[in-house]
Amino acid sequence: MKKSKMKRTKKQLIVGLATAVALTALPAGAWADTVARADQPIPLITEENQPVAPPGSGGEEAPSDVAVSRDKAVELARKLLQIPTEYTLQSASYNTDRLAGGTRSAWNLDFVKKVNNKQLGSIQARIHATSGELLGYGSYINDPNYKPAYPPKVDREQSMKIAEDFIAKVGAKYAGKLRYNADYGVQFRPPLNGEVRYPLRYNRVVDDIAFMDNYIDVEVDGEGHVMGYQVTWDDTISFEQGKPSITMEQAEAKIRALAEPQLAYVVPYDAKAPIKPYLSYEMAPLMIDALSGDRYQPFASTVKPNRTEPVAPSALGAKPAANKKLTGEQAVKIVEGAFKLPEGSELTDSSYHEYSDEQNGRTSAQWQLSWSIKDKDDKDNGSVWASVDSRTGEIRSYSQYSYAEVKGGDQVKIITYEQAKAKALETIKKQLPGYAHELYLQESEQDQQLDRAVIPGDIRDYTFRFQRLIHGANAVYEGASVTVNAITGEVRNYNADLGNFTYPAQKPQTISNEQAIDAFMKYYNLELTYVQTYAMQGEPIPLEKYNLMVAAGEIVPGSGDSGKAKLVYRLVQRPLDGDVFLDAESGQWRDRQTGDPASLVKETATDIAGHWAERELSMMVAYKALDLEDGKVRPQAVVTRGEMIKMLVLAMNSGNRPSLAFANSESASFRDVGASSDYFIYVENALQANLIDRGDGSFDPAGEVDREEMAELIVRALGYNTLAKYEQLFNVPFSDVGSIENKGQAAIVAGLKIMNPDEKGQFNPDRLVTRAESATAFFRFLQAKAELQEAPLRN
Repeated sequence: MKKSKMKRTKKQLIVGLATAVALTALPAGAWADTVARADQPIPLITEENQPVAPPGSGGEEAPSDVAVSRDKAVELARKLLQIPTEYTLQSASYNTDRLAGGTRSAWNLDFVKKVNNKQLGSIQARIHATSGELLGYGSYINDPNYKPAYPPKVDREQSMKIAEDFIAKVGAKYAGKLRYNADYGVQFRPPLNGEVRYPLRYNRVVDDIAFMDNYIDVEVDGEGHVMGYQVTWDDTISFEQGKPSITMEQAEAKIRALAEPQLAYVVPYDAKAPIKPYLSYEMAPLMIDALSGDRYQPFASTVKPNRTEPVAPSALGAKPAANKKLTGEQAVKIVEGAFKLPEGSELTDSSYHEYSDEQNGRTSAQWQLSWSIKDKDDKDNGSVWASVDSRTGEIRSYSQYSYAEVKGGDQVKIITYEQAKAKALETIKKQLPGYAHELYLQESEQDQQLDRAVIPGDIRDYTFRFQRLIHGANAVYEGASVTVNAITGEVRNYNADLGNFTYPAQKPQTISNEQAIDAFMKYYNLELTYVQTYAMQGEPIPLEKYNLMVAAGEIVPGSGDSGKAKLVYRLVQRPLDGDVFLDAESGQWRDRQTGDPASLVKETATDIAGHWAERELSMMVAYKALDLEDGKVRPQAVVTRGEMIKMLVLAMNSGNRPSLAFANSESASFRDVGASSDYFIYVENALQANLIDRGDGSFDPAGEVDREEMAELIVRALGYNTLAKYEQLFNVPFSDVGSIENKGQAAIVAGLKIMNPDEKGQFNPDRLVTRAESATAFFRFLQAKAELQEAPLRN
C-alpha cells in the first residue's frame, strides 16, 4: 500500500538555562552535549558589541537610579547561566509588576543564536532589578539531531531531586519555605515517547500551611535537563492571623450541608454516533472561612441562575415538526413578518444550505438571507442577516446593523431596561412558543438596575439571554438570546440554538442529592490554605477589577484590606486522568469526551505482579488499550485484531485517542466495525494511515493474531514496508525461514529486536500472539521508533 510521505521536521528542544549552574549538583550524564557537560564548561559571552532592545520591543524606560542596571542584569544572567558564546543579546526590556503592597521591577533579557541569519536557539532570562535574583528563564534549541531516549532516563521521582538541587543553587533564599505539591502536574499514564516533561511545583509555606497562590515551578525533561524555572512570589502579602476554629472534619460537614448539586445535560463531543445527552450532576467547589466557620464567597456571582421562572408556565404552542420544505420566498416572508426591518432594506441574497450533523445524526437545511439598508440618497447604511430552518420554519438567527450614529446634541428617547426586557420576552413567546416553558431569562443585579445612557460612541443595546432547562436540568448547549436597541426599541439581534438533540419526555429517575454530594467529595480534595483577597471599602472585588482601579489611581496598592491572604478550607479538584462528569441516573463517573465509564482512581491489573511483562502490560492498561475483566488483564490470553489495532494506533499517536471528526455511521469502511464499535475510530484511523487494507470489506475485530500479522503491522507503522519487499537485502536469521511468507518484515522486526526468535531460532509465523507478547512488542516498537527518529517513506 502507498504511504504518504512524512516530512522531516526539526525537533524543538527546550533547554534549561541553569544547566551550567547545576552541573556541580547533577551527574554529567544527565546533560545533552548541545547544552552543557560537567567536563566541558561553557564560555561566557564577551562584553563587546551587545545590541540593545530594538524599537517597539516593549517594556518601559528604566529609572536612572535602578539598583541593577541593564548591563549589570546582562552580566548576572551570563554569570548565573553561563550562556554559550554564540548566543548574543538581542533585546532587553524593563518591566514593573504590581504586587499586593507595592511593585517589583525586572529586566527581561533575550539571547539568540543565529547561523547564516537563521535563528537556531533562544534563551530568555528575567532578573530582579533590585536584588539581581533570577526570577525565571526559558529557552529552546532548534536541533534536528536531538534524539530523546525512550524510555526516559529519569522518572518523576528522579526529576524532583534534580529540581530541588536546582532551586537550592539559584534560590537559596527560599530554603525552608517550600513544600512539594504532589498533585500538580501528575501524569497518570507512562510516556509513549522520549519527549517527556515533568512539571513540578513547590508551594510557599506560611505557618506550616501551604499558600497555593505563591510557588516556584520547575520543569525537567526525560533526559534530566532543567527546562524551565519560574518564581511566582509576593513578599508584600499579609496573612490572616489566628488558628482555625473548626477542624477539617467539621469543615467537610459544613460543605456537605451547603452543597447544592445541580442537574445538567452533558453532550460528550467525541462519543460514538449518534451522540446522546446524559443527565448529569454538577457541583461547584465551596470555601469555608477557617476562623469563623462560615461560608466564604469573596466573588459571588451577580448572575443568579434562574430555575424557577420560565418565560411561560406552560408551552404556548407545539414545537414545529420538521416536515416543511420552504422556498426562499417563504423564508423571506417569515423574517419580514417576525421582525421590523429597517427602512430602506433591500434583499440582496437568498441561498440554501443543507448539511449533515455528525453529532446528532440529523440533516439540517437552512435558508441564509441578507439585505442591504439604503438611506434616502441610495447609499449603503447597514445590513441585515437571517437564517431560517427550511424544515421547521423557525428563525435560527437575525441580526441588523446600521451605520447611522446618534450625534451629539440629538434629542433621543430612550427605552428603559424593563421596556426592553418586555420586548425580549414578547419575542421569545412569539418566535419559540413550543419552548417558552423551558426557557429561563438569566439576568444580573447590575442588569436590573441599568438604563442605557445614549452618548455618541456608547453601546446602545440591551442583551437578554435565555437558558433552556428540561425538567429543571440545564441543557447546557441550548438557549436563545435577544438584543433590543435602546433607541428604537426594536430587536437588533436574535439567536435560537434549540432542538439539537433528543431529550427524554419525562424526567429520568436520578440518584439523590446526598449520593451526588458523596460522589463529589471523592472528586474533590479538601485543603486548608490561604487565598488572596482584594477589597474596596471592605467589600471583596475580583483581581481584574482591582488591577484596573489601581491603574486608574482609584486604589493605592496595599491600602485597606487589599493584598491580604485569608485562611480557608476549600474544595479543589483532585488529579484525574481526564475530564469526567457524574451520570445522574446511574451514579457512574463518565468521560466527558466520550461518555464511556470512567474512574476517579487509576485502574491497575491485579494479575500481573511479578510478571515478565508487568511494565508493558501496565502501560497498555493505563492507556485503555487492553481492557480489564474483574480487575484482570489476562496476560496469557490471545490478543484480538481489534485490540492489536487499538494498541498500535495509540502507540503511533503518543497515546492520544484519534478524533471522531471523520467518523459517522455512514463512513464505516468495514461492515463488521460500525460506528457503535469500541474499535471503530482505531480501525478507521489505521486504514487512513495505510496500516491495514480494506480487502473484502470485513475486518474481523474478534479474530486472533499470529506473529507474522503482528510483524507486518509493526513494519508498516515504522514505514519500512516498501523496503521489506526487497527480501534479497536481508539476512533472515530464522531456522524456519521457509515457512515465513514476508521474510523482509520478519527480518526487520528481528533486527530491531522488536520480535525475537525462540530458543530454537524459529520465528514461528503462525503462532498466536498473547496479550503480554503484543504489549512487549509495542513497547519495543516505541523504543525503536525513538532510536530511528527519522520518518522514512511509507508504502
